[in-house]
Amino acid sequence: MSTSAFQLTGVDDHALFAETLVIALHARSIDARSVIPQPPTTTFAQLGRAIVDSRPHLVLLDLDLGMVGDTMRLLTTLVSDSRSVIVVTGSADRVRRGEALAKGARAVISKSAPFSQIVDAVDRTRNGLPVMSREERADCLEKYREATESRRELETKFGLMTRREAEVLGQLMAGRQVTEIARARVVSESTVRTQVKSILAKLQVSSQLAAVGLAHELGWRPPSDDDDRPTFVPRPTATRRGVRTSPPTNGRWPAA
Repeated sequence: MSTSAFQLTGVDDHALFAETLVIALHARSIDARSVIPQPPTTTFAQLGRAIVDSRPHLVLLDLDLGMVGDTMRLLTTLVSDSRSVIVVTGSADRVRRGEALAKGARAVISKSAPFSQIVDAVDRTRNGLPVMSREERADCLEKYREATESRRELETKFGLMTRREAEVLGQLMAGRQVTEIARARVVSESTVRTQVKSILAKLQVSSQLAAVGLAHELGWRPPSDDDDRPTFVPRPTATRRGVRTSPPTNGRWPAA
């Protein structure tokens, strides 16, 4: 691939950062452009199409584009389309970085790094050279593996609860006391307290507060009237519409 043919697209919701980076890359004879989500009307699909339409060989992707949804999902889509991706993020979370690497990113670079370092990473990618050290990559991937295994174990613990116990935990998450739960379910307080003790034992925590906190942390939701299975949902993100592109410069519950 010749230098003149190499095309890059930077995806970032900070216009100044994205456009300054484009200028720096143009100085290195790289055909760079930016794709910048525009409030209040950007959708995930629009952003994806804008990136693909720019026909990049390499995408510099900011993972923290909360306005358009899960950008980790966007990373997966780009990689599956045989496009190289370098993640440029302001997050120091090594688990998050490891996830990006596990899902196909060539490297993860801090947004606070000097522009010269980011430009050098682009040059190295263009020339088929590694961008991250083997040690740093391995450390981030291991942190992600450990976090994934820990979450899997926690989800398994939640799966041990009966439907009745899950309903009680849902009531606790809503801020209700044992007395209120017993009255609403027309059962004795001792019955609810027994169920609470069982919940704590299965989750291996020592307090109702810890159980509720764990449920919120995992995005766990109790079964609804329409579905007797639990759900784990991602934390919500704001959604906006519109995009600006720069010119080419578990299973069922156990019985109660």
